[in-house]
Amino acid sequence: MSDFFSFEKTILVTGSGGQLGMEIWKLSERYPSYKFLFTTRDDLPIDNFEIVKNFFEQRQIDHCINCAAYTAVDKAESEKEKAFLINADAAGNLATVCKAHHTQLIHISSDYVFDGSSSTPYKEEDRISPINMYGASKLKGEELVLNNNAAAVIIRTSWVYSSFGNNFVKTMLRLLKEKESINVVNDQQGCPTYAADLAGVIMTIVEKDNNEYSPSGIFNYCNTGVITWYEFAKAIKKFTKSKCLINPIPSSAYPVPAKRPQYSVLDTTKIKNTFNIAIPKWKDSLYTCLSFLM
Repeated sequence: MSDFFSFEKTILVTGSGGQLGMEIWKLSERYPSYKFLFTTRDDLPIDNFEIVKNFFEQRQIDHCINCAAYTAVDKAESEKEKAFLINADAAGNLATVCKAHHTQLIHISSDYVFDGSSSTPYKEEDRISPINMYGASKLKGEELVLNNNAAAVIIRTSWVYSSFGNNFVKTMLRLLKEKESINVVNDQQGCPTYAADLAGVIMTIVEKDNNEYSPSGIFNYCNTGVITWYEFAKAIKKFTKSKCLINPIPSSAYPVPAKRPQYSVLDTTKIKNTFNIAIPKWKDSLYTCLSFLM
């Protein structure tokens, strides 16, 4: 039996200190047949091609989940080079090295590759046209990944939150405690994504990767249901029983350096059908997350 278990597969998770990386770390204990390598930029600067190449040459890595990302949407307007280095060039490095080592690459992208002008949920093949530098850097990352490694899996996701890291949900929890009233944008529509749910889907994709069937290409993933940020905030308030007043405001009343898509809803039909998964409703997942935070 010991010989059998010596053939465990290794999963490299880059950007492991972020929301999704931490959720995969939390989930990893349920997968004892896999060996996980969790790295941060300090351990593995993926923007350095030679370091990435050497890292892979010294280890047998079967799957690479790239959670590393530059996520400061507004700062990206003034830090374009940094955003493109991490979101695009580094992703391209991983794609090239993964291809050379026959390693499955799962790369995380964003709904921000779309301009938000649609009135129906975005399908994977719909026209891409980012309206800010963050979105442009994520789109370039997608292009480099697919150009360098056609067998890669790219998952576009939206409005990500978790019990880990900084995100809208945790910010709202803090403000609802501190303030008597807050203003929240009510003219941007999207779909929240609980990072723990996404982590589970990623592991489903990993498990389905074998010699007979190796999925590839672009997939959308988010929880089901379409809401505004204001509605998201109201749901958090209801769960916490906060007395704070939440005022709906237009985006124009809350100016930020980076323009946001007005409509950021993703069609998840493809990922559901391809991997035979059920996607939780956004409110159910939100309450699950809040139960960990309260």
